[in-house]
Amino acid sequence: MVKLTPDLINQSMQYMNPCRDRELDLRGYKIPQIENMGATLDQFDTIDFSDNDIRKLDGFPRLPRLKCLLLNNNRIVRIGENLHESLPNLQNVILTGNNIQELGDLEPLTKLPNLEMLSLLTNPVSTKQHYREYVAFRFPSLRLLDFRKIKQKEREAASTFFKSKKGKEIHKEIMRKAKQAIPGAAGVTTPEKQAVQNATPADIQKIREAIKRATNLHEVERLTRMLQSGQITGDIVNGNNVMETE
Repeated sequence: MVKLTPDLINQSMQYMNPCRDRELDLRGYKIPQIENMGATLDQFDTIDFSDNDIRKLDGFPRLPRLKCLLLNNNRIVRIGENLHESLPNLQNVILTGNNIQELGDLEPLTKLPNLEMLSLLTNPVSTKQHYREYVAFRFPSLRLLDFRKIKQKEREAASTFFKSKKGKEIHKEIMRKAKQAIPGAAGVTTPEKQAVQNATPADIQKIREAIKRATNLHEVERLTRMLQSGQITGDIVNGNNVMETE
């Protein structure tokens, strides 16, 4: 695990990506949290944090130039409430392969005024009932969800549903679950803390590798639950299989 220091930021690869945006490559360092980003001097359009151990999407100073965050394969369960104040021009957020649980946990992202692309593939939230409709309803400027275009008819149907009596009740329940899940209260054990308490770092890494190799959604969900609970129910073996113990 490597701390994100100003020296690491300054020594990391910087280049013009195929979109001719200036990109900072911070992938694969096992960084546990985002910090010291003032050292970038707001010189980048894109920052790649993929393949780290980040648990919460926050910790940014004000970086108005930043347009794209790549956060594939981290351990993110929470999004900072004030992200929109730090990153007012963020357009693309790629969160594939994280641990975001509830639809209400996405609320901080709704405050980003310029958000156009969002990926939540292989997060537990993407399997929730009304997932795509809810995102279409709550993110009016979003064009692509999970790399699929949100069509106007889809958005209109979602808006009609969530403005109905049943839709309003579902929306209320979504927000209630999100509030219940807020970590940090005294005595509350968050999923990532529980995982650290009950599973060894080697176990956690094995599960994360198995999630990357998984070939179906059921397997991803099962492994993700194991990772979040920290309770190892069997041995992770070659390929995608997890041998369950009785």
